[in-house]
Amino acid sequence: MLELREITKKYKDKTALEQVTLTLGKGIYGLLGPNGAGKSTLMNIITGNVRPTGGAVCWQGKEIRAQGAAYRSILGYAPQQQGLYDNFTAVRFLSYMATLKGISRKEQSGEIERVLDFVNLTDVRNRFIGTYSGGMKQRMLIAQAVLGKPELIVLDEPTAGLDPKERVRIRERIRALSGERIILVSTHVVSDIETIAGEIILLREGKVVDRDSVEKLCEKHGGAGGLEEVYMRVFGEEERDASADGI
Repeated sequence: MLELREITKKYKDKTALEQVTLTLGKGIYGLLGPNGAGKSTLMNIITGNVRPTGGAVCWQGKEIRAQGAAYRSILGYAPQQQGLYDNFTAVRFLSYMATLKGISRKEQSGEIERVLDFVNLTDVRNRFIGTYSGGMKQRMLIAQAVLGKPELIVLDEPTAGLDPKERVRIRERIRALSGERIILVSTHVVSDIETIAGEIILLREGKVVDRDSVEKLCEKHGGAGGLEEVYMRVFGEEERDASADGI
């Protein structure tokens, strides 16, 4: 179980997150909100990359800062930014990441083949990552995130840059992972999360404004057209403002 207890994050005079409290059990959760809502900040706090100004993140009842490497061993994270080693092949990069995750040499080969198949990159396993397209690099980030079958997987815009066919494929693979894990997915592509998430978390200006199943959100917010309509009803004004500002 993952618990966020009154998480607050401030940057000088800006509050990115304010008193966010969530409890997540096994399943898939979609994190939705307009630009600047605090989604990436929240994910970086959950993964331990950023410290909150206030509050605590707990895994199985214990604060993650006290768990150190033990927490990192159960965590898989695919950030939005593609910070990869362009002079590594896929196999070498995944071997490096597997070593960092504490996966034994004996297990690495089979695990690398599993995640390459998961993201449909087996055929280019020995090519340098620098020769990959943006979409292929995005899939490589997902591959390293699921190495070692982590119990908690955090995916920030996992389908960004993917063509429609690969988006559907990755979406279905994420669904297949969910049985014994907690998976948190932040995305602007509402259709990528609508059919696979058990719950949707709506975030605005650093605060959770609603959290429920797609069906119940549609009932509450009059979204007869589905989750995209709910999104526009809840965040429509922010989205229009962002478009007007050229964001």
